[in-house]
Amino acid sequence: MGTYEWPDEWMLLGDRTRRSIVECLAERPLAVGELADLLPVSRPAVSQHLKVLKEAGLVSEHAVGTRRIYHLDPVAVSALRDQLDTFWSRALSGYEQTVNQPEEKP
Repeated sequence: MGTYEWPDEWMLLGDRTRRSIVECLAERPLAVGELADLLPVSRPAVSQHLKVLKEAGLVSEHAVGTRRIYHLDPVAVSALRDQLDTFWSRALSGYEQTVNQPEEKP
């Protein structure tokens, strides 16, 4: 199992296909063929994207017979969520400070 690393995962999710894979895996674990059936890309392309996501620690796999089933790593997803929550809290705090500043008189 990979270890979650910041900040590369945010850049990885900038790719539309990888985001789509993550969205599919958020619903349920899937095999490469199942993902390829859901996406407008080939099986080899799905495999390449899964390799990148796996190396980044966002996706894990386990064997079921001869198939590899991929799923999101809950620790990595939780870490991404924490980062997003931190970013969002800071943005809202900055907005609140800006809004609550006394109005300057000309």
